[in-house]
Amino acid sequence: MDQQLKVFIAVAECQSFSQAAAQLHMTQSAVSQHIKSFEKQIGATLLERTNKYVRLNQAGEVVYQHALEITGLYGRMQRLVDDLTNHAAGPLKIGASYTFGEYALPPLIARLHRLYPDIEPDVTIGNTAHIVELVKNNQLDIGIVEGQVKAGRTLTIEEFAEDEMVIVGAHDHEGMTPDSDTLARQLWVCREPGSGTREAAKVIFNQFGITPARMMTFSSTQAIKQAVESGLGLTLLSKLAIQKEVESGTLKVIQVDGLPYKRAFSTVITSSFQTKALQEFLKLLYAKN
Repeated sequence: MDQQLKVFIAVAECQSFSQAAAQLHMTQSAVSQHIKSFEKQIGATLLERTNKYVRLNQAGEVVYQHALEITGLYGRMQRLVDDLTNHAAGPLKIGASYTFGEYALPPLIARLHRLYPDIEPDVTIGNTAHIVELVKNNQLDIGIVEGQVKAGRTLTIEEFAEDEMVIVGAHDHEGMTPDSDTLARQLWVCREPGSGTREAAKVIFNQFGITPARMMTFSSTQAIKQAVESGLGLTLLSKLAIQKEVESGTLKVIQVDGLPYKRAFSTVITSSFQTKALQEFLKLLYAKN
């Protein structure tokens, strides 16, 4: 990989020439020279420099995003070539949406490590839209997301498991008649737009003809569970995410006709070329489900 590209990415992420130099085991003057040569090659200034900070300007943001994509493709190319002669090993960049990533992926990674200790998983957790974008930009080898995903020309989407969404309340939530009017009057604690769980909530609200009078947004499933446990309101979550709380009695499922709402977990991949590490991970993923 081009050294100037590597240096530019390090400076952009560290926001410091000195920290980038330490990370790359180079002198600060060598880092500065690489950046100067790179900007000359690109034909534009990419970094704003002051005594207090170093940060990307608009042109720098464009170059940075493409630099990440280039390095992702380069790494994948190298791993594919290595696979021709070697066993499953090396980095495997996995992205997952919160529900699967926080509740189903960790034991799967543990099993992968036991079977293939030379594979080096690097896991990113984010909402569905973010994970899909990272896969599309070749910053992840695979994404695992919930709900509907638009494939486009560059993505391969494959459903591999089913998930169930239910209405959840605190263990002592007062009894109620779960009709549309009553549900609409509740305070709903929901995930942020762009998450698969939020999209599922929209489908369920439409299914019951509900327009919530009050809604509160959290970007963390764990935070939502704690808020609901505290009696803040109701939420819509995957059964996968609330198993421990239901068993311990801190949360309960509100039984409503027409639920649970079923959605799919899917893998998202950009290329038909798969490293051996990715192939072995997919075998474990599909076998488990």
